Amino acid sequence: MTNSASVSARRDLLDAPLLVAARGGAPRHTPVWFMRQAGRSLPEYRRAREGVPMLEACLTPDLVCEITAQPVRRHNVDAAILFSDIVLPLYASGVELEIVAGTGPVVAEPLRTAADVAALPVLVPEQVPQVSEAIGLLLRELGQTPLIGFAGAPFTLASYLVEGGPSRNHEHTKALMYSEPNTWHALLEKLTDTTLNFLRAQVTAGVDAVQLFDSWVGALSLRDYQEFVLPHSKRIFQEIAELADIPKIHFGVGTGELLGAMRSAGADVVGVDWRVPLDVAAQRMREADPSGGYPVVQGNLDPAALFAGWPVVEREVKRILAEGKQAGGHIFNLGHGVLPATDPDVLTRIVELVHNS
Repeated sequence: MTNSASVSARRDLLDAPLLVAARGGAPRHTPVWFMRQAGRSLPEYRRAREGVPMLEACLTPDLVCEITAQPVRRHNVDAAILFSDIVLPLYASGVELEIVAGTGPVVAEPLRTAADVAALPVLVPEQVPQVSEAIGLLLRELGQTPLIGFAGAPFTLASYLVEGGPSRNHEHTKALMYSEPNTWHALLEKLTDTTLNFLRAQVTAGVDAVQLFDSWVGALSLRDYQEFVLPHSKRIFQEIAELADIPKIHFGVGTGELLGAMRSAGADVVGVDWRVPLDVAAQRMREADPSGGYPVVQGNLDPAALFAGWPVVEREVKRILAEGKQAGGHIFNLGHGVLPATDPDVLTRIVELVHNS
């Protein structure tokens, strides 16, 4: 934290296991939460969301509070993560898009030119008062359970905007990045502003930590990541650190070759997907920056393993816990989000196993 930090952490949560682990301390037990823990795997979520479009749900404070708190009540996880969506700040800023069932976010007019970038609106915190209101409700609802704020990273937002929706190859995104680097950086500057303003609204409202999701950045080489993405991610973590003394988590999918560079962006915790063992990931980050000490890692049970039966799940959880001990700290999680058909009881049993190990 820099001297300019103005938002203080909740002092009554300073010994919360997730916050202790994120700072490299020794929590009373390994903390655990699950990405996409508030979602379609829970029958109570499906009942709450019935008939309510995703983006509308994310902007309805009472509903956000209820959905965010559901996995805390059911699973006894060590943190709640704000129910939101990666593209919500784009939508709130005025970008015409919708979330199509079975597809994901679809942008009405894909962004492809410098003129498109110039016309792209930037979110201001005043455009998401519902999010701030929901956080206020959650702080009262959650009590001693930390609340993690949520935002999509600029590269992932850019990919949705340029491709027009989810993409396997990101060909339009990479073409713009390679052929018009000035336009690319102008786009990511705007998206960095949007992401920062979305996180500022959450931090000011009182979240206890933040996680930046760069879901698609694993599509890049290390060289391209360092040139086209890293400066913008660094700016986000630096400015959040100046705003508040709260832990910052960075996560991407397929980022085994990027882990050292991602750590250098400035987060306190680096999330690791299931493809790289946590001890190997910690070693890669340590080798990339020996002066940085042992990294704190988050992860990384394969979400598909939850369908293999309890003996397999138990074995995998214990393996990951052992590998996590080779890092500077460990927050247990999946290597990506909970799959919709997951049995919620398996998640509850994982929490019990992690807490008692």
